Amino acid sequence: MINGHCDTRFLELKEIFTQAIESKHEVGAALAIEHKGELVVNLWGGHKDAARASAWEEDTLVNVWSVTKGVTATCIAKLINDGLLDPGEKVSKYWPEYGCNGKEHTKVSDILSHRAGMFGFQGGLPQGSWQDWKKFVHLLELQAPIREPGSSQGYHALTFGWLAGELVRRADGRTVGRYFKEEIATPLDIDFHIGLEEPDFARCADMLMPAMDLDTIKKLPGNAVRYLPDFLLPRKLKNFKSAITGADFLTAFQGRPGDGVNYPNTSDWRKAEVPSANGHGSAKALAKLYGILSNGCVRDGVSIMRPETLEGSITPYSSGPDTVLFGSDIQFGLGFELANGMTSLSSLSPTFINRMFGHAGIGGAVAFGDPDLGAGYAFTCNKQHETKNLYKTNNQLVDKLYSILCSG
Repeated sequence: MINGHCDTRFLELKEIFTQAIESKHEVGAALAIEHKGELVVNLWGGHKDAARASAWEEDTLVNVWSVTKGVTATCIAKLINDGLLDPGEKVSKYWPEYGCNGKEHTKVSDILSHRAGMFGFQGGLPQGSWQDWKKFVHLLELQAPIREPGSSQGYHALTFGWLAGELVRRADGRTVGRYFKEEIATPLDIDFHIGLEEPDFARCADMLMPAMDLDTIKKLPGNAVRYLPDFLLPRKLKNFKSAITGADFLTAFQGRPGDGVNYPNTSDWRKAEVPSANGHGSAKALAKLYGILSNGCVRDGVSIMRPETLEGSITPYSSGPDTVLFGSDIQFGLGFELANGMTSLSSLSPTFINRMFGHAGIGGAVAFGDPDLGAGYAFTCNKQHETKNLYKTNNQLVDKLYSILCSG
């Protein structure tokens, strides 16, 4: 069931990947790793559909959810590199209509580091086509922030895409999907798409999604902390209590009545550009992107940006506590999720260690780079697991990868 190649140094990773597929914990998945410019692992296996009738192929595309944010962050970094966007400027310099109703002083870096206080729609997630970019953007530019901009960190699960994406459009004139395709994907042959074209639908794996697992979240170990007085609690548990009682998670992960769990497989979702959540790609493509970024940001004479620009983008701009992600101290750069922040609750959260920068997705996919090790990594899959095991396979793979890379 497992295809591809694996350098002998990383055979223990192949064993973990094989077990995840053969045990049927994963329906279909792919794993790719670049190390110092060489593709050392490129594995895929399992199936693209729930019936396990269609085999996963090397070029299978899958919706990687918030892994898309790291790709969007790469576009943002390139715009900064080219002098078209300044993270220290007010958003209204590029997007004048945004500067109203309490958002007048919001900085570009506030949006990129999840400190804009705009982690949900005040009136609920809009109905209608996901392709109606102007509708989503217009609602966000008019509404008042949920929290005072810059005052706290709250993960902008979906809204990040329209907020950061509109900054790209205002600064450059192109949408994020077109910008990424023309500036990065096509020149470097990276098979990743924000806004999928219909001929590519045949390569897509179905996303197999359960209903939102809120009951499990409410039963997380330590949830009873909401009933304890603050004076009995250390700082991290106070943050956790505040996040649980504030219910910002429910606002950030708003759903739409009637969408159902199959909406990620619809034509409307796949064609839309939601730069926070609906990027489609292969593990090999994502590992290549992060492999390039982690090795000087250039390959085959094509430069994405100067290394010092990337370094600025993966410097922490915010370190929690995150009011959406259960009060965790997760770190964000300019759109990139960074290491040394989130405390793992079983496999609810992805392993981010060392100098990793990238992003995880709610479906279990993770992609990152590590400039110290010259590594690019991507794990993609098509089954979203129950909350406590969201990143089980990925975390096992990452732990083993770092034990190998850091031992020699």
